[in-house]
Amino acid sequence: MIKKINFLFVTLFGIGKIKKIPGSIASLATILFLFFLFHIINIDPNIVLVSLIIIFCVSLYAVNIFIKNLDDKDPKEIVIDEFIGQSIPICLYEIAHDTTKETNEILTFYFIMFILFRIFDITKPYPVSYYDKNFKNSFGVIMDDVCAGLYVVAVLVFYMVLSV
Repeated sequence: MIKKINFLFVTLFGIGKIKKIPGSIASLATILFLFFLFHIINIDPNIVLVSLIIIFCVSLYAVNIFIKNLDDKDPKEIVIDEFIGQSIPICLYEIAHDTTKETNEILTFYFIMFILFRIFDITKPYPVSYYDKNFKNSFGVIMDDVCAGLYVVAVLVFYMVLSV
């Protein structure tokens, strides 16, 4: 039972088992889920951010359990890291823009964050690549996506500073 729960957690309820582009599908599912939380049921972004920190901590343990007996220490079916990495810029965007926004503006920024996250996650610029190459454990699996999410935040902050 515990093994099944762990599997569902690290694969984001089985999304990671999808044959083609499971990371991109998990990132898209994350965006839809967060849009629902923030704009349909109006959950406070600070609550989601605290929950994300808890998910990050639990993931460190859960991913280690999942990969313990595997040769590949970063299998494609683990997509909880995409959930965490994609959630970072969205949560911070929602916290920073805690005002009423047009749905078009929200969807535009969510789309930009999705594209940027996927670019950084796939191309792995430094330090994303550092964590991916040097840590063959749950820390490396998760931190490369955390860094990719923080790159998205940096790009958006840079864009907002320039557009003022």
